[in-house]
Amino acid sequence: MELPPRIGMALVGLGAGAAPHLRSLQDLADQIDLRFAVTRQPHPDRLRPYTGSVQLVDTLEPALQDPLVQAVIVATPPSTHLEICQRCWAAGKHVLLEKPLELDFQRSAQLVAMAEASGLQLGVVLQHRFRQAAVVLQQVLSEGRLGEMQAASVRIPWWRDQAYYDTPGRGTKARDGGGVLLTQAIHTLNLFQALVGVQSVKAASVTQTRLHQMETEDHVQALLVLGNGAPGDLMASTAFYPGYPESIEVIGTLGSARLTGASLVVNFLHGPPLSVVDEGGTGSGANMMDFSHQAHQDVLADFIGAIREQRPPRVTGADALKTHALIDELLRKGVER
Repeated sequence: MELPPRIGMALVGLGAGAAPHLRSLQDLADQIDLRFAVTRQPHPDRLRPYTGSVQLVDTLEPALQDPLVQAVIVATPPSTHLEICQRCWAAGKHVLLEKPLELDFQRSAQLVAMAEASGLQLGVVLQHRFRQAAVVLQQVLSEGRLGEMQAASVRIPWWRDQAYYDTPGRGTKARDGGGVLLTQAIHTLNLFQALVGVQSVKAASVTQTRLHQMETEDHVQALLVLGNGAPGDLMASTAFYPGYPESIEVIGTLGSARLTGASLVVNFLHGPPLSVVDEGGTGSGANMMDFSHQAHQDVLADFIGAIREQRPPRVTGADALKTHALIDELLRKGVER
């Protein structure tokens, strides 16, 4: 079926996480027709900053029944993803899904299998992969310009105050599926896997600090075996006041690279350094939405391209499932210690 000049879409969920999607939809209005916004509490203010005409509805059904809707953005809590995605694919709609895939690995694997069986697209919003600095570092590593990797580290020293976890469902297994790993660190872990690979977790410490009262973990440290067998290490936290940008460091035989937030510095043993500078926020502190929506816009543009060109999106369900498997291994190792 030939697609129209503007892809018809629906957005499910108008919580805080919907804001960068709405900004992206506004910027891509020449390519996307947002026809529905689905929320249990319909209120026009929740649609800001989107200025186009859109129907606010409190159930998914009108969007699924609209033949002009080709795809659905799902920005609801993880515990709802499986059912919503199943309904979308049954209705012939492509899905762009907010991370994580679902509450646990089993439900996530089931979701990915359903997507594959449907023959429709499943894209996952792991937008750190789309930052310019990350794309440049991926190219440097792919071209072998750092030589053979010797070691790599990933650090997510973020902060969330207790008020964040006092919100019903935050940091619980029933709604979010987990704590810092599945809710915050998943973005950087997915990027780290894409850049250097992770074979296994040698040891891990998974804890809940005295800074938070919550059900799940807020601080994790681990030793890793990277894709080529080199050593790696990890630290992920929401107890690191006041919160600092996440970072990835890679040591190679021909130089080293440091990716800090959305900025990159690569120092080569022979030749001039390379840098990408971005002074924007990363959402690492109390204001979790303090970041540019540009990467979200790039995710959305790639997803629309995948639909039109009938190719996989850059971040697929199978890709996101690998990160969920890594998170599960970190949690298991943390219990074993």
